[in-house]
Amino acid sequence: MKLHHHPLSGHSHRAALLASLLNVPHELVEVDLKAGAHKRPEFLALNPFGQVPVLEDDGVVVADSNAILVYLAKKAGRTDWLPEDPQGAAAVQRWLSVAAGEVAYGPAAARLITVFGAKFNADEVIGRAHTLLGRLEARLEDADWLVGSQPTIADVAIYSYVARAPEGNVDLSGYPNVNAFLRRVEALPGFVPFVKTPVGLAA
Repeated sequence: MKLHHHPLSGHSHRAALLASLLNVPHELVEVDLKAGAHKRPEFLALNPFGQVPVLEDDGVVVADSNAILVYLAKKAGRTDWLPEDPQGAAAVQRWLSVAAGEVAYGPAAARLITVFGAKFNADEVIGRAHTLLGRLEARLEDADWLVGSQPTIADVAIYSYVARAPEGNVDLSGYPNVNAFLRRVEALPGFVPFVKTPVGLAA
């Protein structure tokens, strides 16, 4: 199993994190985004959208980080990480949508400005990040995990960009429940850290 990734990509990190948490043997293949490797024909053959991560597994190609989370959990038969019951599966899907929406356009976008020089409106995306963080804070008021009583792929999908939100000038200090959640994820057996970049509030 090969995971094509970039170490500064939170989408890549969430895929690598779950593979490690599930103890799934895999090879990390770094894609040189700076050199445009993600736009070359050989990579576009794997993912026409030209984005990391991409998983290759014995002839099966899975692009998109959230799709990879689903694939890994299903392939490993881990219904603890991806519930099979309708309510649990729907609850996980809701948070995968948040990861693809509010997280991507909030803390992830804010970090893209400082780490990659993206041309977003900083005040706008930081504002979105705090709106999201307020909702996460409320959700975690009386719960350790986003879905049910144990970690799921929902928590993995949300973790990476929220953990590195300060790199995008998003202050996490006012969100004790969110910070406690991040520490719980980091304490899981098999956790692998997301590389830190000394920019923004993390400078």
